[in-house]
Amino acid sequence: MSDAPIRKVLILGGGTAGWMTAAALAKVLNAERTEVVLVESEQIGTIGVGEATIPPILTFNAMLGIDERAFMRATKATFKLGIEFRGWTRPGDRYIHPFGTFGLDIEAIKFHQVWLKFRDHAGPIEDFNLAAVAARQGRFALPDPDPAKVLSSLKYAFHFDASLYARFLRTYAEARGVTRIEDKVGDVTLRREDGFIQSVTLEDGRVIEADLFIDCTGFRALLIGGALGGAYHDWSHWLPNDRAVAIPCDTGGDGLTPYTRATADTAGWRWRIPLQHRTGNGYVYSSAHIGDDDALAALVAGLDGPPRAEPNFLRFQAGRRDQAWIKNCVAIGLSSGFLEPLESTSIHLIQAGITKLLALFPDCGFDPVEIAEYNRLTAQQIDQVRDFIILHYKATERADTPYWDQVRTMAIPDSLRRKIELFAGRGRLFPSDFDLFGESSWVAVLLGQGIVPRKHDALVDALPEVALVQRLTRLSAVIAEAARAMPTHEAFIARYCAASDLARAPA
Repeated sequence: MSDAPIRKVLILGGGTAGWMTAAALAKVLNAERTEVVLVESEQIGTIGVGEATIPPILTFNAMLGIDERAFMRATKATFKLGIEFRGWTRPGDRYIHPFGTFGLDIEAIKFHQVWLKFRDHAGPIEDFNLAAVAARQGRFALPDPDPAKVLSSLKYAFHFDASLYARFLRTYAEARGVTRIEDKVGDVTLRREDGFIQSVTLEDGRVIEADLFIDCTGFRALLIGGALGGAYHDWSHWLPNDRAVAIPCDTGGDGLTPYTRATADTAGWRWRIPLQHRTGNGYVYSSAHIGDDDALAALVAGLDGPPRAEPNFLRFQAGRRDQAWIKNCVAIGLSSGFLEPLESTSIHLIQAGITKLLALFPDCGFDPVEIAEYNRLTAQQIDQVRDFIILHYKATERADTPYWDQVRTMAIPDSLRRKIELFAGRGRLFPSDFDLFGESSWVAVLLGQGIVPRKHDALVDALPEVALVQRLTRLSAVIAEAARAMPTHEAFIARYCAASDLARAPA
């Protein structure tokens, strides 16, 4: 082994994962010192359904120095303030998991604890989150930089065309020295002495050696799973969905809503993601409970407008690699694991993998302590996201189909069981520092799914009741007024970032 610097990085696979990785490496590495090569084939399709994001994507784009307007025009993006869940607790029910926080903590007492005591008078907790109120009204504005303004509390992310995002990042990366090779991998050669990857052989016969290999080959996991035999943890006993069908359609229905919609269905759920030029739709389902034809029929029946493409069927297995980094290979994206896109985490987990890789970027010695830390942090984060997604299924009153009865009654991880029990008592929550979803997210989904604590924090009783009720009333009124003052989402996009070639059907 050697302490020599990494001179060549080979990224295998393009798509969102490959080009996000390439763009980040192109930004931080010296192109004259470290060569970055990406191999992809146009003949291999990408999943391309990860069109909804969460607020940390702003940090990634900012790190690259990307202009937000240019990025949104190029990817035909819209803004996202949260996710609306329909029919998850019971048929006909709905709630929003918004970005940002609820209200303001009072004398170190969590806001949701105060709301719990006065909820019969205060109204829904969503009234105390600006993103939720604006989302319900179909409005949007950028946050105010002044922390004294209520608009400063607004958090947002994007809906965008994932294939256009990959194309945008490809242009960015190639302009900064990344070399792209169009081909498929035919073989992988390991070093005899230590089992590290030595090279890949392309189908045209070219042999490419590198110091560091990044596996962005999606579910195929050609390097981490195929060549290196990395083990995979199957989570289908908690997350039984193993199929998805996706199809875009013309914009219609509710138009450019500033939120993603997840609608519970017979054997899974349907997504709706509005973009500037079309609406993305899909049905994530369990093949043990519904057939492909019936799933497609249910999806098509709920479209806002005429389909724009043939349906795209996907197969997957929820779970993660035991190790996302093995020897000199790091798996980024679907090759490292998969969680259904219920909370729009797919692109973020790509981002998180890249961020950790940059923080622990190796030399040719590949310190096993640093590799172990990368794997520990990766496993911890995806396990916590897994629990958050399982919560949506477990915390339901639905027993109207075999599918919903199964997930309602299933055993769950102890880590999630403890969290639910603790919240159900007095609304206590103690998110980990590495938990992607903070306290407000857990509050939104736990309450939205019908888990209302039996009691509130006893410290609330020491606060003056009349003053608290007045404060809640004022706060909800200020938030409502701030939302009403915003332009509509569609009007804001038209002024701020409309794609120049936009040809969208009117909402």
